[in-house]
Amino acid sequence: MMFQKIAIIPARGGSKRIPRKNIKEFLGRPIVAYSIEAALQSKIFDEVMVSTDDKEIADISIRYGAKVPFFRSLEMSTDMAMTAPVLIEVLGEYKKRDCDFEYCCCIYPCAPFITPERLRYGMELLIMKNADSVLPVVKFSYPPLRGLVIRDQKLRMLFPENYERRSQDLEPMYHDAGQFYCMKTDALVKECGLFCKNTLPIELSDLEVQDIDTMDDWKVAELKYRMLTHSL
Repeated sequence: MMFQKIAIIPARGGSKRIPRKNIKEFLGRPIVAYSIEAALQSKIFDEVMVSTDDKEIADISIRYGAKVPFFRSLEMSTDMAMTAPVLIEVLGEYKKRDCDFEYCCCIYPCAPFITPERLRYGMELLIMKNADSVLPVVKFSYPPLRGLVIRDQKLRMLFPENYERRSQDLEPMYHDAGQFYCMKTDALVKECGLFCKNTLPIELSDLEVQDIDTMDDWKVAELKYRMLTHSL
């Protein structure tokens, strides 16, 4: 049976830098709840599921409205497991249950800045522009082309040819916001990657983006979230 869109939230239980990171409370709620609720409130997905190897994460995810129809394999539960193979495994498991999806959206579990509106826009852009994938990006706050490195205990420019160039004259560079990826499932399976050949960006501001790898990151994310929600 062919369905149109599935949201997959990959949330394994073995986080090491921040233990139990995917269900740690973020301003009073498990952080994965924000991703689940954004996906459900967008009202664009035929299925919103969490891929996990952890019963506690599964129970919390189900409580907030996601489905956990199966647990991920041991192979996809290690530190070395990459996101694309995890998504492909999920799609394969659904296929065994006679469920195929034309489009999928990978939503990271520690991304509380995602909004239903942004998810809707991402999927609309994917379909309207016939892209293979769409993802949010943010501009580097300082141009990497004027970056410095330390070699032999001495400071050097990584690209010394840019010494005389003003930062505003350099081509802007962006990095993945680490929030979500809207994709054609065929392109995902064929290329086994989140960045497909025909990928379109959604540019975000610094205030809407925060990697959460340390407890300092976590505190900054909570501050940013308060600022964003207070201004709405």
